[in-house]
Amino acid sequence: MAKNLVIVESPAKAKTIEKFLGKDFQVESSFGHIADLPSKELGINVDGDFLPNYIVSSDKKALVKKLKDLAKKSDMVWLASDEDREGEAIAWHLTEQLNLKSDQTKRIVFHEITKKAILNAVENPREINYNLVNAQQARRVLDRLVGYELSPVLWRKVKGGLSAGRVQSVAVRLIVEREREIESFVPEASYRVDAEFVNSEGKSFKAKLPKNFTKKKDAETFLASCLGADFYVDDLQKKPAKKSPAAPFTTSTLQQEASRKLGFPVAKTMMMAQRLYEAGLITYMRTDSVNLSEDAKAAAQEEITKSYGAAFSKPRSFATKSKGAQEAHEAIRPTEMSRSEVSVDYDQDRLYSLIWKRTLASQMSDAILERTAVKIKNTKNAKVFTASGEVITFEGFLKVYLEGTDNEDDEQDGMLPMMQVEEQLNNQLITATERYTKAPYRYSEAALVKRMEELGIGRPSTYAPTISTIQRRDYVQKGVIEGVERNYEQMSLKNEEISTKTLTEKVGSDKGKLVPTDIGNVVNDFLVENFSNILDFGFTAKVESDFDEIAEGNEDWIAMIKDFYNTFHPTVEDVAENAERAKGERLLGIDPESGKNVYARLGRFGAMVQIGEATDEEKPKFASLQGDQTLTSITYEQAMDLFKLPKVLGTFQDEEVLVSNGRFGPYIKFGSMYVSLDKGENPMSVDLERAEELIRAKQKADAPIGTYEDLPIQKGVGRFGPFIKWNSMFINVNKKYDFDNLSQADLENLIEDKKQKEKDKLIHDWQDAGIRVEKARWGRFNILKGKIKIELPKTTKAEELTLEQVEEMIAAKAPKKKAAKKKVAKKKTTKKK
Repeated sequence: MAKNLVIVESPAKAKTIEKFLGKDFQVESSFGHIADLPSKELGINVDGDFLPNYIVSSDKKALVKKLKDLAKKSDMVWLASDEDREGEAIAWHLTEQLNLKSDQTKRIVFHEITKKAILNAVENPREINYNLVNAQQARRVLDRLVGYELSPVLWRKVKGGLSAGRVQSVAVRLIVEREREIESFVPEASYRVDAEFVNSEGKSFKAKLPKNFTKKKDAETFLASCLGADFYVDDLQKKPAKKSPAAPFTTSTLQQEASRKLGFPVAKTMMMAQRLYEAGLITYMRTDSVNLSEDAKAAAQEEITKSYGAAFSKPRSFATKSKGAQEAHEAIRPTEMSRSEVSVDYDQDRLYSLIWKRTLASQMSDAILERTAVKIKNTKNAKVFTASGEVITFEGFLKVYLEGTDNEDDEQDGMLPMMQVEEQLNNQLITATERYTKAPYRYSEAALVKRMEELGIGRPSTYAPTISTIQRRDYVQKGVIEGVERNYEQMSLKNEEISTKTLTEKVGSDKGKLVPTDIGNVVNDFLVENFSNILDFGFTAKVESDFDEIAEGNEDWIAMIKDFYNTFHPTVEDVAENAERAKGERLLGIDPESGKNVYARLGRFGAMVQIGEATDEEKPKFASLQGDQTLTSITYEQAMDLFKLPKVLGTFQDEEVLVSNGRFGPYIKFGSMYVSLDKGENPMSVDLERAEELIRAKQKADAPIGTYEDLPIQKGVGRFGPFIKWNSMFINVNKKYDFDNLSQADLENLIEDKKQKEKDKLIHDWQDAGIRVEKARWGRFNILKGKIKIELPKTTKAEELTLEQVEEMIAAKAPKKKAAKKKVAKKKTTKKK
């Protein structure tokens, strides 16, 4: 038994650290938090001291027991969780739950997992920082209060199963408000004038008028005035300029740049960065500091000088702009600056390369440029064309890296040929092109992170989970908007002739950007109307500032929570009692047959249209919205079309074919076969030809690809990837097989492997009783009988169970199920009365 027990958060980190510490150290993982608020109750004493009731969840009890036993046998316990607020809270929970003695416990922190950093941490232990613990507790408790009190209000006033969160709801509000800016935006047309010139040496370049014409007539008049004009260089200015590198990465800027350059969602960036950190390749990836240690600067300088020369090196220090940033921390950087690339996997390798380049570039010289600005006049009118360009005279940091931009309209200056003032230019072409002002851009994940950081909403550890949560709750989704075609005009002057042509462009295409769903819009409007302070950007930023003050020891966390709750709770009670139910309802028109109102509104299963009132004697008619239809965009005509379903399309192979819409989306019904339409496909636009195409594809997919033991084998692609089906058994096909060309040998291997796995999993099989015991995940076992499933405690030895014992467990489980059903039935009966 080792004399020293080191407890870290993750198994991957444990493996890396074990390489650096000797045989006297045993490294174990806590797998994150070992204690938290209970999942099925508030867990906070709101009637008293507001202290949280932390518990060890059932799935962590065995782990806690193991760590407690190891701690008792060790001379010293080293708590090595991360150095942020969450990590400090984990260290505190370990101290509390393992009953660690202060004289046998040491807290160590490090921002990189290298031998030097680990040994230095062991030599310089510290106490648990309770200010950081309290800041984490304040965030956890306040977010629990908001979530647990607001969510039931949403169930009563909007729709069951919804939830609210302090930061998540504000993020949704940002996206909703941006969408409404786009919806209300009215594009304005103007005419942009561009020209192409050739200088005396025969080299061409482009120029433009600085200001657009607002009217077509003015653009036509200008082009006409240029007939027979001579063009010349009126002014030419050359100025030296420079570009400086961006600061090293913080969590926010890494998420933004990985999105721009690698196409990573925010959650993926953090997952890849976590793995690089745990492997000892980069420093800690949750930070808002742009600091680099002196050792890191020196290592960067050495690498730059060696690879590019001393002229490219310029050590720099950057100031962190984020309020509350912890300057003792470092920016995200490689642990070894001499290591320009790694070979882990494709995505981790690319992210590492991005971090290495950004860090190195931050310590490099400015890029030296020469910027040229040219003004071009003519002999027929007073309008002046301008052209600009730049030449890089010294690359500096651009040798390695240039920061990306979110502005899709950014134009990079090109190079201009050599010219002289008064030089005559030959005009090749002038165009006046109709251009439209653009609506605000929808947020990408990276742009949303940037905006949240600007407003002071959230902190490095919250961005990724916030964005993942609002998508998982279906308040926001990634856009699949294809856009629409729009015509525009272009007038041209070429060879002393003016011509006009109509061109086409696609506008409104916005794939991958964040778009609010109908439920997101309705929930946001309800919360903004009734809880304006919680959804206020300034309030959310103030709360974050309060957490920072608690972390600095300048504010009492319980007092802060009490002040918040004493205002918040009465508002919740008032809204729950008096607010009207939110439906997101729009009156679309009148049904010509019944004379009843037609509404678009939110229903139990999502957005729908309705004919009639809930108070009518005759039950209202309902139809779910389809494809990209939304409560705010659906028209009366589109709504009435939805009531034409189900619709018979005709016959195919002597069977009736109809298109309809169900709870899980639109589908084709062909005999006993159901075929789902493609995502976003409108059932009203499906004809018999399209239905036949879908039916044939389904028949082909369902056709047996072989047999085994005289039973057919089918294949398909499901939620978890490609599979084959044999004898009611679904078998995943992994990448080592060519799924499109599976041989009989492949099929037999897959089936036999699956049969063996099922056999290995089976512990007992009492066929006469219809009962079996199987291995489950995470070392657990399940008892299975019909629809009854009982998970055995870890302490139960499944192999030693008898049929009688299992039957007793099932008998004890079954009455509870029946009682629960009776209770539900009783509730329904009461409601009817």
